[in-house]
Amino acid sequence: MELRYKIIRFYFKGGARTLHRGLTLEQAQKHCSDPETSSRTAVLSLAKARTAKVGDWFEGYEVDA
Repeated sequence: MELRYKIIRFYFKGGARTLHRGLTLEQAQKHCSDPETSSRTAVLSLAKARTAKVGDWFEGYEVDA
């Protein structure tokens, strides 16, 4: 059976939120390689607004148990 992964948004001030589940490793890696998945590299207004509201954050992946 192939492992599945989930995307999690981690907040530097604490806490995390699961965004997507059931992804292949390739899908999870592709998602997380997008510059819009980190407050440090994102340029879209939605990401900038999120950063202004909650502080720094980034999206990572782990095995979806």
